[in-house]
Parts: sequence; C-alpha cells; structure tokens
Amino acid sequence: MTDIREVSVEELRHLVSERALTGETMLLNMGPQHPSTHGVLRLLIELDGEIVVNIIPDIGFLHTGIEKTIETKTYEKSEVMTDRQDYLNPLGNNLVYCLAVEKLAELDVPERAQAIRVILAELTRLNSHLLWLGTSGLDLAAMSVFLYTMREREFIQDIFELVSGQRMMTTYFRPGGLWRDVPEGFEKAVRNFLAIMPRRIKEYDDILRFNEIFVDRTKGIGVISAEDCLAYGLSGPVIRACGIPHDLRKKQPYSGYEQYDFDVAVEEGGDVYARYRVRLKEMTQSLRIIEQALNRLPKGPVRSNNRKYVPPPRAEIGVSMEALIHHFKLWTEGFKPPVGHVYATTESPRGELGCYMESDGSSKPYRVHMVTPSFVNLQALPLMGRGLYIADLVAIIGSIDIVLGDADR
Repeated sequence: MTDIREVSVEELRHLVSERALTGETMLLNMGPQHPSTHGVLRLLIELDGEIVVNIIPDIGFLHTGIEKTIETKTYEKSEVMTDRQDYLNPLGNNLVYCLAVEKLAELDVPERAQAIRVILAELTRLNSHLLWLGTSGLDLAAMSVFLYTMREREFIQDIFELVSGQRMMTTYFRPGGLWRDVPEGFEKAVRNFLAIMPRRIKEYDDILRFNEIFVDRTKGIGVISAEDCLAYGLSGPVIRACGIPHDLRKKQPYSGYEQYDFDVAVEEGGDVYARYRVRLKEMTQSLRIIEQALNRLPKGPVRSNNRKYVPPPRAEIGVSMEALIHHFKLWTEGFKPPVGHVYATTESPRGELGCYMESDGSSKPYRVHMVTPSFVNLQALPLMGRGLYIADLVAIIGSIDIVLGDADR
C-alpha cells in the first residue's frame, strides 16, 4: 500500500520563491479534481494575493502503463491500447502506431486506404477542436457555444460509428490499411457534414469574437514568445499562434498529405486569443482536406496484400484450409517484423505526436515509446501564467488543450 505523507515547504523550496518560505506568499492546490484543469491535473500555485508567482504542474494521476502493456501483446493486438492514450484523438493515435509498424515491416498501404485515413484523421481533428472550443467557451462563461459544438460533434461521431461500430475507441486503422472498407452511405454522410460546417464555424466565431468578456479574458493573456516555444520544444497550435508555420502535414508529409492543397493556420501574438484563432482556422482547412480526399477517393483494396503481415480476406477462410490456418496463426502468434527501430510522427490536434518502436525479431514490440504533445506543451504553463491573476489560469490551461491521458500514458 502506498504511504500517504505530508510534504513540507522545505521539500519544495527549490520550486518556489523565498517569500513562500517566510509566509509572504501562499501555496494553493488547484486540482487534481477541478473542472477547469481539463482532466486529472494538480497545480501547486504560489500566490501573492490573487497574482500568480509560480506554478508547479503535478502530473501522473492518469498513468495507466500503456507503453509497457503494448510490449506484452502482439503488434496487432497492442493497437487497442493507443485509442485510450489521447482519448480525443483515438484515430490519430492509431495512425501513428500503424505508421511505425509499417515503417518497421516495410509494409505497403493501398491508395484508397491512405485517402480514407486522411478523411478520418481530419474528422478527428475537427472532433477534438469542437470539444476544445466548447469547453473553453464554457470555462469563460460562453455556455451557448458548448451546446452548439456538441451538436456538430454528434455528426462526426455518427460517421465514426458508421465505419467502425464505435463512436470513440474505433481501432479502425490497422497495419497495412484499414479494418474494412467504408460502408455505403459514408460519402453522403461526410458531404452532408461538409455542407453545414462552414456556416457553423462562422457562427461560433461571431458569438465569441464579439463577446467582450471572452475577448478581455483571452487577448494579452498567457503570452509566450516564438523563441520560448522553440526553446521548450512546443508544437501544434501553441507555436503556430506565435507565428511559427510548423505543421508536420506540410514539413514531413505522411499518408499522402503532400497531395492536398491546404494552408498552415498561423497567428501572431502568442496569447490565448491567438490560439483560439489558429484552431478555428484549422477547422476550415480540415474541411478543405476532407473535400479533396473525397473527390479523389480511388477504387480498390483498403489493406495490403502482404500475407506475411495481413490476415487473408474473410471470403477465403470459408473455402481454403490454408487461409484459415494462416488467419489463426497471425491472430494467435502474431507477425514478426525484422530487428530494428523506427520513429514515426504525425500532426495531432495538439501538436507533434511520435511513436518510437523497436523490434527484437519476435511477435511483440521490444520497446514502444510515445512522444506526446500534451506532456511537452504543459511544461510552458508556468511561463504563460506568471504575473497574471489566478482566474486567468482557467483560460490558459484551456488554450494549451491538454489531454491528461496523453501526458500521463
């Protein structure tokens, strides 16, 4: 059983100012159970009245040992663990894991599967940004925006359910392609969503940018410079709001992103309001990418024909004993990629999401490590919050868009 003990200020003296030791400033806990920390996050805040002197993030409350669990399962069975990491980007987590496996095994992915991956990855980005926008508005007393974004989010989750049978944890992407082809009605559902979203995005913007309370609580709040972003290794909307046009879909294209015409959303200012503007622009660009992918969606298979790594089609299992045995062995024993190590990256809704994978030649990964944007971006919270009111922390935490499952793993 874990011992519970009191921690003295002396043990924290290297993290707080000298004034905290004399009692001039106050140390206050915010979280881990607090609605505005967007997850199970504890902040130890040093306050001078209502002014923030220092912030010490304390993470680990959602640590589930995902990486070590992956190492105990075969490559195919491990993928379900990635859905639970950043639970607002489950398909994006699937994608980076599959890219790592495919890079390790030199496994091809059919063009149709690539295009469908892009469509669903961008729908996931929209899904995440809609939840971020709704909850951030709710934090700052704009409740109506939350209701509207949840309305649109239902359309996306209905599409996920249509293709996979699940609204969140789909595990739809598989090494070498997809679990199965999209069903009839997929294209119509996506095009219906594309038809309504531009007007809805403008509606959100009109509500918030003319809301004096929202503007006052976001402009000039939580400012971070481009230099500090680079020094801290930040990524995603946080750095693009500082004028740095870094997006892995452009810089290091994957899944055929180099074929699509879209702009990297960039703003100046580096504050909460700039991060809001970046995400709103990204939603519009995601719609552009999805429409292009739908228009060029080719016919053909959705999974590699490399039988060393991919199970035979279900139609063959009923007529071929060899196919049945092959299917059985792949699911019970798993495939064995060559010895080596790889690193794959994608642009998640929160920033750079990476997967390091090492193989020892067996059917289970020897080592898997996820590089997650929530963990990295959270480091900048003390830099953004010092010298501001404690009430401003609510807006700043929301603007970083952390997911604690992504940080703690």
